[in-house]
Amino acid sequence: MFKIGDYVRFIDEKREGYITRIIDSASVGVTDEDGFEIPVAVGNLTYVHGHHSNADTANNAMPVAKVDDQFVENGVYLAVAEDNKGSVVAHFTLVNRSSFQLLLTLKTEKGGVFKGDFAGVIQPKSSVQVYTANLGDLDNWPSFTFQSLFFSTGNVAPKKPFELHKRFKSKDFSGAKSQINEINKYGWLIRLDEAPLVIDAQKLKESFFSVKQEKPKVFKPAQEVDLHIEKLRDDHHFLSQSEILEIQLKKFQEILDAAIVHQMQSIVFIHGVGNGTLRNQIHKLISKHPQVRTFMDARKEKFGYGATEVIFKV
Repeated sequence: MFKIGDYVRFIDEKREGYITRIIDSASVGVTDEDGFEIPVAVGNLTYVHGHHSNADTANNAMPVAKVDDQFVENGVYLAVAEDNKGSVVAHFTLVNRSSFQLLLTLKTEKGGVFKGDFAGVIQPKSSVQVYTANLGDLDNWPSFTFQSLFFSTGNVAPKKPFELHKRFKSKDFSGAKSQINEINKYGWLIRLDEAPLVIDAQKLKESFFSVKQEKPKVFKPAQEVDLHIEKLRDDHHFLSQSEILEIQLKKFQEILDAAIVHQMQSIVFIHGVGNGTLRNQIHKLISKHPQVRTFMDARKEKFGYGATEVIFKV
């Protein structure tokens, strides 16, 4: 039986991809390298050798736990990263940075229909892929329920199980990606075992009588934003090329996030032509952004190829 995350090949044509949706008992949705999810009958699919889902190989026995010099009680994360073969395919990897063995399950729900997607033991300081989805179809993702027991053979006090219900939204993937060493990829890292919020009754009482401070407001950017370094820093003459690029990309990300917060329909980034490095980096970032509908060269008669207009999803 095929499962979400299996890498498969079409029998009757030269096409491969990941299973990102179970339609019914006889058909599934396969997302190819171009990002298109194709409904196909299971009889027309075969496994690609060496690409079986990690859920098939998860160790369900009770292996000997690793011994740490210092026992780490917390650190359970979900890493979401694009596949190397197609950026629209997102793999979900459970990253266990704690010293506990995790007895973990993942169940999804959509339209009142529940489905068990993963169950297994995750070793201390290790990671296991647990799910695969089409990043471009985020609005149709199911809701996720993660449940876990914590096990150790050592002299460690029992830890309470956790249960987390998660419905992913675009804002979960609007921030910059970071390097995730466990999977050797850039992606988004989401904490699952966050400590529960403890409310201090006395501080809560005092807050009712304290003067409320206004929350900092996110400024609304202009319709056109110039990223030339001389517009951003007065000391640009003393900066190296790598420092200039870092400053420009940081400003770009700041403006992009502000535009999304203010639900702007579009925005123009003026990056210049130069050697094309800044333009290419910007295009690379927005081509994978879940909130971006499309982008194009902006007003060639004015900017040539020195500006990019970003159109957001409504």
